[in-house]
Amino acid sequence: MANNIVETLIGAVVLTVAGGFLYYASQSADLGGSRSYPLTAQFFKADGIGTGGDVRVSGVKVGTVDSVELDSTTFQAKLTMAMRSDVKLPSDSSAKIASDGLLGGSYVSIEPGGSEYFLESGEAIEHTQGSVSLLDLIGKAVAGTN
Repeated sequence: MANNIVETLIGAVVLTVAGGFLYYASQSADLGGSRSYPLTAQFFKADGIGTGGDVRVSGVKVGTVDSVELDSTTFQAKLTMAMRSDVKLPSDSSAKIASDGLLGGSYVSIEPGGSEYFLESGEAIEHTQGSVSLLDLIGKAVAGTN
């Protein structure tokens, strides 16, 4: 009888801990059903960006990259981003592909503009700067070309 009570208590503790881990994982992965709206941006070069990548404003994550595809008319990389609904960006905001450092991953960095009008759901960020290749920069510095 005593063994059954101990086993039941241990099982309850294990289930409680597992539930805590699941709750933490759902909060960390934004699975709580937070509302978002889509924005798009086109880049000449989008190296290192993939689905699920971060979208940041001032270093703070405000969205994720939903898709990366090739625009067949402009031959640019077209990114669709899911932005948090509480983040409204001015219509003259700009986006660039940035890196966390020499070995860090890439993310989309958005610099808010000063317009009094905001980007609406489905609109595009017009001012963009693609990714910069570290190897290209080193090659230019070594060769002494611009």
